[in-house]
Amino acid sequence: MKAKCLLLIILFTSAGFAAERGRLVRVGNLYLSPDPSSAKLADVERGREVVILETSRDWVHVEANLTEERAVTGWMLDKGVIRASTPNGDKILYGEAVDSEDQASQRRGRRGAAHDAMRLYYAVAETFPKSPLAAEAMYRSADIRWQIEKADVSTRPSARERESFLREGMDEKYMKEVMKKFPGTKWAELAAFHLIDNKLCGDWQGSSKCPEKEAGIYEKYATEHPQSPAAPEALYDAASRWSALIEIYKTENGGKKSDESKAKAIALTQRIISQYPQSDWGARAERLLYLVQQGIPTYGNEQQ
Repeated sequence: MKAKCLLLIILFTSAGFAAERGRLVRVGNLYLSPDPSSAKLADVERGREVVILETSRDWVHVEANLTEERAVTGWMLDKGVIRASTPNGDKILYGEAVDSEDQASQRRGRRGAAHDAMRLYYAVAETFPKSPLAAEAMYRSADIRWQIEKADVSTRPSARERESFLREGMDEKYMKEVMKKFPGTKWAELAAFHLIDNKLCGDWQGSSKCPEKEAGIYEKYATEHPQSPAAPEALYDAASRWSALIEIYKTENGGKKSDESKAKAIALTQRIISQYPQSDWGARAERLLYLVQQGIPTYGNEQQ
């Protein structure tokens, strides 16, 4: 009985003294003690989480996560630490994320800005899960991570493997988290569209197998996600594969299949033009339709 009571006391005490957490919107200098003349322990990057252990005037004693594997305890000035209690904290974090993303897009932008933006966007959703910005912020974080990994994957030898299972793909964890936490939103729809990347061939190698499979994947997405902002792009990607197959089938002595591919490409481009006439995909579909109807090859080195 005494042991049970002691356990309850420990649990109650732990819950009552749960440490407050925060995210940085600046680079924080971490010191050994609450004094800028003391030994500097580390720089804490934007978007990194800190666990606040105690406060002393203008200083906070924190456990700072420098990486996913490494944490350091020290003191920093209590400036730029956004907590769940910070007024408009979600907007502040989101604004810093947007600024960092802009820095990353500039030729001489701040080094590491893309990773800063990735962490800051995620911090919005994690710290303020009820914020109107949460879903978009989590998607933007996942999107940046996806693009960084995609660029890295494309440089590896396996990138040119024909079969998707033979090449390294992007980590799907964060896209699936968007889909799980914000189902039915356009951000979940866009996250699902990204996942198609891992199902694509690295290099068709002139074979009909890959574009056939990919056309089916894109058409399936458009059918299952008709309201997705990516639906017209998926239809166009499918149409472009069917147009490529017109020439590929000819090399495989598949005259009938070539004709069928032409018919499918025309049907899909006409569908895009009809459903999305004012979009960029509508204009691109007009171009593709013209090429197909004129018998101009869209794949290979054929010239006329």
